[in-house]
Amino acid sequence: MIAEKEVKTVVKEEDDEVAVRGGGRLETGSYSQQRRLLIYGIASILAVSGAWLVLATTVDTIAILVESGGMVNLDNLVGNVAPGYEKVEKVFKRNFADGWEREGASITVYHKNRVIVDLQGGYADKASGRKWTPDTRTVVFSTTKAVGAVCVAILVDRGYISYDDKMSKIWPEFAQNGKENITIDWLMSHRAGLAALDMPITIEDANDFDKMSEVIASQKPNWEPGTKSGYHAITYGWIVDQIVRRADPKGRSVGRFFKEEVADVHGIDFHIGLPPSEEHTVSRLSMPSTLHLFREIVHDPRVLIVLAVFNLRPPNSIARKIAANPTWFKLEQDVNTFNNPTLHAMEQVAALGITKSRDLARLFSLVQQGKLFSKDLLEKFRAPQVQGIDEVVMTPLPKGHGFLYERHPMGGKKWLVGHPGYGGSTIMMDLDDEITIAYVSNGLKTGMGELTRTYRHLRDAVFECLEKQKNQQSVIIEDAMQAVAA
Repeated sequence: MIAEKEVKTVVKEEDDEVAVRGGGRLETGSYSQQRRLLIYGIASILAVSGAWLVLATTVDTIAILVESGGMVNLDNLVGNVAPGYEKVEKVFKRNFADGWEREGASITVYHKNRVIVDLQGGYADKASGRKWTPDTRTVVFSTTKAVGAVCVAILVDRGYISYDDKMSKIWPEFAQNGKENITIDWLMSHRAGLAALDMPITIEDANDFDKMSEVIASQKPNWEPGTKSGYHAITYGWIVDQIVRRADPKGRSVGRFFKEEVADVHGIDFHIGLPPSEEHTVSRLSMPSTLHLFREIVHDPRVLIVLAVFNLRPPNSIARKIAANPTWFKLEQDVNTFNNPTLHAMEQVAALGITKSRDLARLFSLVQQGKLFSKDLLEKFRAPQVQGIDEVVMTPLPKGHGFLYERHPMGGKKWLVGHPGYGGSTIMMDLDDEITIAYVSNGLKTGMGELTRTYRHLRDAVFECLEKQKNQQSVIIEDAMQAVAA
């Protein structure tokens, strides 16, 4: 009893000494108390992390059994990887084995003008048992916007227009309702304030160039042009079509311009308006189930932000107006109009491009090689023009000249330039190392780009392998130099 009392006295004296240490200033608790709080804090974090890990593991197991039907092997993998890039193939297979790829997918990677990864597999339509083949095409949603940006860049490079030109220069009727100072640059970087249209758009309207010309020309901007940037999710397609038709000396639509100037010349299988005779090659898109969505949230809580952007906006918000018009663009659990062949035939360069990963990658490899427009112009696309919070999606969305950007996974201040699409399909370029990554999938995920787990892991694997290759080459060069010196 005496010893125990002495110990308590000593501890109290030590606590009192710490409390008044520092010129009599009372500190926030004793050293021993701070230490105990730190230990409790660490223990709590570990407990929460452990519980979260258990939850994630449980959800993963249930998802694999319920959604994948027990499928853990990719039995129709087609393609190859260059030596040193084997990890990309492992990640691709694991995406299927772990149930993150519910349907089919493909990835193609170029290093300069050489294919270093080309993989595909899974289902073009799992519900019917139709397998993914080398002939399978899929809708790539907003990834198409990067192709529209390429078309405009070609016209700029040929001197027909400049990004600094006012749109009214080639389209006088456009200068209505405060739009007289809007430049092509503002239109391409989503700063024109034309994200939502007031007039209801039918499918017939969307296929009528003259009608869409009247609608856009008469539209009052959603905000003062040039002062903000807000994602023109759908209107971008009709706006770019107007730019191309009016700048092209032949007056061609964006779909025809791309086909005749790029696709036919370079053998690129990318369609802005798919011929009905080719409809049988298109994969069927499937929406993520509630279980898959919950799984995404568990592994990446940022997905909640995407859900909030789409579902928790006030009725009068621009985002809600975009979702409400046109009504025939629907991506819901029980309604997915992007499987409608009528839409596939439409020339809508904001969302309806149809292609394969190998053609998408080759297209932007040609861009990097300077074969579609000059490398000097390409240099202007190296970094975003606009950063900060986007007026529509209410999150940071770096963008410029029709492209979107994401931070390079290896760190630093480098950017990848291209465009992600809803559900995961993505095209991205590393302009320093001349890497082009194209990923497409018909098993849609929530959100796009960095938030798409399957794409992100594949992208990161590509750059990890590239860094190892560069390090090995450095060692070989250094050894050779030492040998010469000796």
